[in-house]
This record gives sequence, C-alpha cells and structure tokens, in this order.
Amino acid sequence: MGTILILTDDPEGGKRLARNVGGGAVAHDLYDQDDLPMDARLVIADVRTPHSDSIDRIKRALYQVRGPATPLLYLIHGNQQRGEIHAAMLGATKTLPAMMAAALLASTVETLSGDPAPARPTTPVEHVKAARQAFTELFTQEGPTPDIVDHGTEIVNRAIQDMKVHDWLSVVAAFDDVTHRHCLTVAGLAAAFASTLRFKAKDAHTLTKGALLHDIGKAKIPLAILNKPGPLTAPERDIMAEHAALGFDMLQGRGFTRETLQVVRSHHELLDGTGYPDGLRGDAIPDLVRLVTICDIFAALIERRPYKAPLSAREAYKIMYEMGGKLDQPLVRAFAPVAYASDLEPAPLSA
Repeated sequence: MGTILILTDDPEGGKRLARNVGGGAVAHDLYDQDDLPMDARLVIADVRTPHSDSIDRIKRALYQVRGPATPLLYLIHGNQQRGEIHAAMLGATKTLPAMMAAALLASTVETLSGDPAPARPTTPVEHVKAARQAFTELFTQEGPTPDIVDHGTEIVNRAIQDMKVHDWLSVVAAFDDVTHRHCLTVAGLAAAFASTLRFKAKDAHTLTKGALLHDIGKAKIPLAILNKPGPLTAPERDIMAEHAALGFDMLQGRGFTRETLQVVRSHHELLDGTGYPDGLRGDAIPDLVRLVTICDIFAALIERRPYKAPLSAREAYKIMYEMGGKLDQPLVRAFAPVAYASDLEPAPLSA
C-alpha cells in the first residue's frame, strides 16, 4: 500500500508529526544517510529551516522516492510567499501553513493519500484555538493569500459541524483581542447560518470565508483607534469606517473572488441606502453581503466591550427585527434559529 514519508530537518518534530499523521507514517531526517523507503504513496516535506542546502536535500530525496503519481504536501514554516516559491520549485501537489497543520493535516492526508483521517479535535477549545491561529496568520498588514483563507474557513466550518454555535461563541468570548474575537464570532455565526439554510458545501465555504475576512481592513486602522477602551469620537468613527474600502483594496488583484470582495467592501451597506462606503441600496446589495451583514450586526450586539455590556440573543435579535427595511427581513427571520441557539452563559468557557 505504501508509506507516508515525512522528509524533515527536525527529527524530533518529524516524529511528532508522524504520530499525528498516523497510518504508519515514517519521518526521515534529511541529514541522515539511512536509506529512504522506496514505496511512498505520499511525501510530506517538513523543512523548518528552508535554505539552499535543505531544499537541495529535499530535491535529491524526492528524486529517489517520488513517482509520477506520488503527491507531495509541503508544510510552510515562516514566510508564506517564500514557502510557496519553494513548494513550486519542488513540484508540490499542495501546501499547508505549518502553524495550521495540527487542525488540517488529517483531512489533507486523507485527500492526498486516500487514507481514513485520524480522529480530529472535538472539544470547543481545540477547535477555536486552531481557528485563532489561522486568523492570526490572516490578519496582517500585507493581507492574506487565498490558500491561507481557505484553510481558515475549513477550520471554522468543520468546527460548527462538530459543536454547537453556543460553545464556539463561549470560547471566542474569552479572547481579549476585540477584532479577532469579532471576526471569529461572525465566521462561526455565518457557518451556522449556512447550515440552517442548508447551503451546499461550496456555498457554505463562500459565506464563511466572507465572514472571516469581512473586517480584514482593520489591519490598516491605527491601533489607538482599533483598541480604544471606550466609544469613538466622530472623527475616529470616520477613520474606522475606512476599514471596508481598505480591506477591499488589500484583497483586490490577489486571487479572491468577486463575491468575497463584495462582502469585504459592502458589509456595512444597508438596504435603505444609509450604509457605507458606497451608499448602496436594495438590489445593489448582493445576497451574500446581506447574510454577512446580519451576522456582523448580531455579533456586535452580543459581544462585550469595555464600554458596554453584551446583549442577550433575544435582545439583539429584537433590535435587528426592529431595523425594518435596513436589513433583509426574510433573512433576519431565517437567522432566528442561529440567534437563539447562540445565547451565551454569563461566564464564558476558558480558552
């Protein structure tokens, strides 16, 4: 049947990785002269310190063990762009950020090798920690790549399949970083909304991805405003409102779909034309944007802030219902099962 072969420059880390992969995976030290197994059905390149020598060693090892149909999974440590270049040089089938490997390795190995995946994390804390790691990778001044965003989206969608949205929100509520907490809250609500609407997997992925990225432009907002422990002044609110257009500019031309770009730019638009940044009205606002807007508003209402107490799900839902023609009310009604399933206990679970 063949071996899952891990080529690594970190023998101890490679052994841990092999245990995580399971299925008789074998770790081989790139700097060891031992013979390589010749029956690999999947090769995983785990180069913690990529440089010319280690990449050359990987090339030589692949020449010996990789057949025309043998997939290569390249784990990226450090700089994403440089890792993608190394992966392309090696002819990798797929890349995966190493920091996200624990959450996604099982399903990726199953996809590439046909093996049943080992048991995946099932506790809320494990799921949310994996998503938090992924979001940290996304939320940078440079902006994320589509591949990293897809990985993060997969983590959130899988988590909501495995656990209740209430449990997801309870763990996320313990995070100190307001922006990270909010984006992961909105993404979890969107994944649950997609499930309630019985979206196909592809459509659920698209909705959750938009939710995960909707506030990505806040990476460009000054921290003094972003983390202000109190209400913003009018000039500060004007600067904060720039995040929608800033996020759109960050992602445009980088391989993201039109639907995702629309969510990032337009999630603060309202059906009566009173939203921003473009004052869109009615049919000019796509359905996907309307869905994320509902999740975004609900999340903001139920979240704690230094200057306000969180509302209950019932109170938050009532406010959205009373917004009338500003929101798509049939979608607001469809959101009700998600809203009431998400009501949080006063004391969140520890993360």
